[in-house]
Amino acid sequence: MLTISELYDLDHTLAADYLKNFTYPWEALKGIKELIVEIGQTLDPEEYTEVSEHVWVHKTATVFPSAYLGAPCIIGPETEVRHCAFIRGSALIGANCVVGNSCELKNVILFDHVQTPHYNYVGDSILGYYAHMGAGSVTSNVKSDKKLVVVHGGDENVETGLKKFGAMLGDHVEVGCNSVLNPGTVVGRNSRVYPTSCVRGVVPADSIYKDNGKIVKQS
Repeated sequence: MLTISELYDLDHTLAADYLKNFTYPWEALKGIKELIVEIGQTLDPEEYTEVSEHVWVHKTATVFPSAYLGAPCIIGPETEVRHCAFIRGSALIGANCVVGNSCELKNVILFDHVQTPHYNYVGDSILGYYAHMGAGSVTSNVKSDKKLVVVHGGDENVETGLKKFGAMLGDHVEVGCNSVLNPGTVVGRNSRVYPTSCVRGVVPADSIYKDNGKIVKQS
């Protein structure tokens, strides 16, 4: 359940063709910056405005005056970027998304209908279709010992070769308020994470991550 095909419906992102080149989603993290520049140069100027160099905003999107848009980034149709959002750069944000007040994004792909609505940090991560992060939930993208990130999933441990790797959230994942997703976290499609959780490793699809790391299948 760690592969791109198992986690994501690629019909809901401009990064679809790019992601098809990889088996695991974290393999795509290194090339997000270049991908955005490449896609941005192909966007229809009747639909997107290049508001500054390598920053493209769809004409139906809403960007509040206090938000910061760092290059490169793409803001998709009907997406809302609220007050004091800090998009540091290398952010590909899909259609009908919410980037909320005081949220920070860096080196990310957000599929369509993703919500990071309140006080979220999302770095070096990919969030699938209709993924939602509750208020205050964050991705931790660097280990405290600064070693390379390993994805731990039951009997399967996958070396990523990456120092910076936050979380991979499958389609329709719900993350509860004030949760921390530790480096290398992968949450399968349709799963839920209880509020205030500290998540490590892999949460299988259609599961609930409960208190103290207990994982149960959804009924």
